[in-house]
Amino acid sequence: MANTYTSLHYHIVFSTKNREARIGHLIEERVCEYLGGIARNNDIVPVKIGGIDDHVHLVVSIPPTLSISKAVQLVKRGSSLWFHETFRRSAFAWQDGYGAFTVSKSQLPDVIRYVEGQHEHHRRQTFQDEYRALLDRHGIDYDERYLWGGVSPSPTRRGGGCAFRVQGMNPLATLKASPRDVLELHSQCRRDARTRT
Repeated sequence: MANTYTSLHYHIVFSTKNREARIGHLIEERVCEYLGGIARNNDIVPVKIGGIDDHVHLVVSIPPTLSISKAVQLVKRGSSLWFHETFRRSAFAWQDGYGAFTVSKSQLPDVIRYVEGQHEHHRRQTFQDEYRALLDRHGIDYDERYLWGGVSPSPTRRGGGCAFRVQGMNPLATLKASPRDVLELHSQCRRDARTRT
């Protein structure tokens, strides 16, 4: 086959830091438009963007040359800078990590309607319940202790090594921590493993 053809749609969800209500109703439309602009500037096609005061949903088409983690990084970083410059909100930040779910072409209309109905939907369900339901629906294993933020060491039995769980983060994403933080977590993990044996 001489050419490459793709249809790569994703439903991406991420929240404000600590799920604080930082996206007020008055600026919500501007935020969604800006997120869409950042997406377009990075060759990401925004199909539908919406959300409420503490989180956003992006239905996007991402080119095969751009990883999902890089796409989310570009959108989050660009919008954080814009928030700080436009609204002078020095305390604004997005939560670490995100949820990303593939969407087939046949399911796209349903997912778009779901994003459009966020205000109505969240009269009945919290973001935390919604996010857990999305993870469950897509068969993604998670540990509630690490779901809402922070890094925690998790000792493994095989070879006495450690696995680091980053709450809310795609397991394939790169952990951005200083070498000192990694050494500290590794030391704590080894101490915990020794006390269990």
